Amino acid sequence: MAAPANAQSLIELLKNRRSYYPLSKELAISKERIQEIVKDALLHVPSSFNSQSNRVVVLFGDEHDKFWDITIETLKAIVPEDKWEHTAQRTSWFKGAAGTILFFEDQTVVESMQKNVPLYADKFPIWALQSDAMLQHTLWVALEAEGLGANLQHYNPLVDEKVAAQWSLPANWKLNAQLVFGGKTAEAGAKEYMPIEDRYKVFGA
Repeated sequence: MAAPANAQSLIELLKNRRSYYPLSKELAISKERIQEIVKDALLHVPSSFNSQSNRVVVLFGDEHDKFWDITIETLKAIVPEDKWEHTAQRTSWFKGAAGTILFFEDQTVVESMQKNVPLYADKFPIWALQSDAMLQHTLWVALEAEGLGANLQHYNPLVDEKVAAQWSLPANWKLNAQLVFGGKTAEAGAKEYMPIEDRYKVFGA
């Protein structure tokens, strides 16, 4: 039986989650373990009406490199030449990592929920994004807890068509984000926080 957890244990994990750049191709845990974490999170992260609209693709090794080659090629065609050096550096960091998790939303599920529960039709796309965001954060925290570094990127919709074609993905899978992961090569940068008093109110306590 697993040891009992408490809220502070979770808070400490949340505090430790940071964006790390650049990352290496060294993995502190096995690819099998990473897949277990992803599948468990995908199963248990909540969704509105238990609609389960989240979809995930995990890319390792050469497949990870292919995604970033697609991204670099796409960006090269649209980024001005005088801005390319910065873009090239960042995308080379991402390609230099060990893997990428692609987060998708199944539009067929969302549209079905809109049809079946019309009262909330305008809310289901928002709720689907919220569920996807919870999954992204859960996996980011979980990988950090296992000793990996990660950072979250958003090169959609620029790469959507090429990604779908490369991995023969269903047309109804809409790409939302990319979580890049790998070995940490440096400490995370300093992070500033707004005063909590400006962000928090309580009544009746």
